Parts: sequence; structure tokens; C-alpha cells
Amino acid sequence: MLSLRIAWRFLRSSPVQSALIIGGIAVGIAVQVFVGSLITSLQASLVDQTIGSAPQITIKALDEGDPVVYSDRVEEVIAAQPEIDPKTVVPVRVASSLFTDGSDSAPLNLIGGTLAELEGIYKITERTTNGEASLRSTEIMVGEEFAEKFGVEPGDTITLAIQGGSRASFTVSGIFDLGAAAFNERQAFVNGSVPQSVLGWSSSEYSSVQMQLYEPFASAEVAAEMRTKLSGVTVSEWQAENADLLVALQSQGSSSYIIQTFVLVAIALGIASTLAIAAVQKTRQIGILKAMGLSDTRAGQIFLWQAILMGGTGSAAGVALAYFLLFGFSFSGASFTITPQPAFVLGSAAIGMGVALASSIIPTRRTSKLDPIEVIQGG
Repeated sequence: MLSLRIAWRFLRSSPVQSALIIGGIAVGIAVQVFVGSLITSLQASLVDQTIGSAPQITIKALDEGDPVVYSDRVEEVIAAQPEIDPKTVVPVRVASSLFTDGSDSAPLNLIGGTLAELEGIYKITERTTNGEASLRSTEIMVGEEFAEKFGVEPGDTITLAIQGGSRASFTVSGIFDLGAAAFNERQAFVNGSVPQSVLGWSSSEYSSVQMQLYEPFASAEVAAEMRTKLSGVTVSEWQAENADLLVALQSQGSSSYIIQTFVLVAIALGIASTLAIAAVQKTRQIGILKAMGLSDTRAGQIFLWQAILMGGTGSAAGVALAYFLLFGFSFSGASFTITPQPAFVLGSAAIGMGVALASSIIPTRRTSKLDPIEVIQGG
């Protein structure tokens, strides 16, 4: 390990220079981990707020207003898709209604189903902000915006004019907030028997079959495959219906990759320039060592070891600094939390190490080709 000892001695002979380059690597890795984790967590938060409590794939009848039959064939096709979370497959019936309090009125879509099934997508219990999550036969759950607009509280009784001309009274069991003002104002949850009775459909007929995926961004591929296996229905997916959001998420991801690329380039240039300068500064010493019998391979390994020592130390310090920055971000009051992914953090550290090793190629080759006679004669 003669090359390692010499590399360590060279680093110790210029402590300020070594500390600066290690600090540069640490800051670069810290910025990469922080920015990457920030963008990833922000995207996850936006996706969760937008479609976390909404269907990501929906099966409907071809004609608006017609029922889709939840047949054995539909169940088989859904079950054959490993990307679909079976706990989130929810057949629902939807009936329209109108609420009026004498001075104002508002349309209200009644989403019917069992509470247990609706939980799979809408997470009603988790998102109930007042009252309790309950959907007995005469109970209804309304959104915060609707409740605030009409002064509705849990325990109140509201009367709705339902499509077809009938009227029905419901007891408000709870108030929910699904994170979307339009949904909270225009949608309500009722027992599945309510819209079934209004629509007059059989037990296998529904307005739609909704579901979510383990990986939301696989919705386009899964929906396309389901369309080839199901006839007489339409299969829609969230990405096609939220093109603007998708463009924003892709733009964020591209920006993150560009920033991280420039950070890595800066790290590489910093290490390469420092090692190149060190190679020039230590030319005489290395020439003497080679004249004393140090092989070309071992001479070249000196700067390889320097890169390993600086890259390893800088990467470890960068990861520690990144977690410190993430800890500080938790006090910023942001509406989302940054959750660093261990694989990404380890990958960033590995990239930093790899960049350091790649940066040692030029000084290593320069040193291995050094002629000790020329160095000594040159003084």
C-alpha cells in the first residue's frame, strides 16, 4: 500500500487545498440529494393531492348515462392486471340531485357504494373532518365547501330533489375534505342502495368501475391493455384527463435532472483541476520516487488513491450535510415533507465517488508516463 501512504502524505502536505476540494464535493452531493429529494417529494405530494383520492382508471359504458355491467369478464380483466391495487377496485352508482335552502341552490352528485369499498379510493374515514364516516341507508356525507356554503352540520337533515322527480331526506353523518374544492362542493357520498333505487338498475349495473394503481404513472399502459380486452365500454385514465398537471410534473423532473447534471459537472471539474495541479506540484517528488524504483503503475495509483480518499470523504460528508438541510427544511412550514429515498441517497454518493475516480484519469496517466531522468535533469 505504498501508493496509498504517499497519496495520504500528499493530501496532508496541502491541508487547505484538500479541505477545500472535499468541501466542494460535500456541497455538491448535498445539493444533489436535497434538490433530488425535494423534487421527488413535491411531485409525490402533487400527485397525492390531485389523484390520491380519485380514480386513476375508470370503466364506463359507451353512451353517457347508460350502466356498465360489472361482469365476470370485467373482473377477470381487472384481476389480470398486476399494476392494479385490488383493494381500490370500486363499482359505484352516481345519481344527480339538487339541494336548495330557500334562497340558494346547488347541484349535488350522489356517489353510492358501501363505505368499505369507497374507502379504497376516497379514504373517507381518513378525510372526515367533522362528524363520523358512516353511510347507512338514510345518511349522507357532504364536502366542506358545501357544508360551509349552506351552514350544514353533522346531525342536520337535508332534503334533496333527486333525478326522476323524487325527493328524499338524509341525515348528515359527516363532513369530508378530499383536497379539491370543486369535489367538496358538488359531490356527496350515500349508501349504494340510494342511486340504485333511483336509477332502477340491476345489482350488476353501475355508473362506473373505478380503481387505482400501485404506480399511478403506469395508468396509460394499463388502460391501453384493458381496452384491447374489453369491448363495449370506455376505459379512461387520469394522465389523459390531467395533461397540464402531467406537463408540470415532467418539467419539474427535467429541471431537477439539469440541475443535478450541472452539479456533477462542477464536482468533476473541481476534482480534476485539483488533481491536475497536484500532479504538476508533485512532479519532482514523483520523479525521484520513480528513479528509486517506484513503478509506473504505483505512481499512477497515487492520484487514484487521492481521488478515492477525497471522493469517499466528500460523499459521506455530503450525505450528512444533505440530511442536515432536510432536517432544517422540516421547520420551513411547507405543505409537504421531504422524504429522501435511501436508494437515491446511496446512488448520489456512488455517483460522487465515480466522478472523483473518473477525474483522476488524466493525472494518473500523466504521472505514469513521467520520465524520472528528464525530471531530475530539469531540476
